[in-house]
Amino acid sequence: MRVIADIPHPRYKIQIFLYNAKYLVKIELGQFEQTFKIAETDVDGGVEAVKRMVTDQLLRNSLDRFLSMRTDWEEAFKNK
Repeated sequence: MRVIADIPHPRYKIQIFLYNAKYLVKIELGQFEQTFKIAETDVDGGVEAVKRMVTDQLLRNSLDRFLSMRTDWEEAFKNK
């Protein structure tokens, strides 16, 4: 797996990887991460098209998931 692009963002670390004929978009916030996979053949325009898929709406939805992940983790940690 190799990094083929970084997308600058003030809140997240966003990287695009290429692995097994798939693009992987990894969004990190603190100790949590989300990864989205898409086949190379499903993207016309290569990595630039993948970058355009990382929209403000996707990032807002990702933040909601990060908050849920944190809540789930804190609850699991309390019950260890």
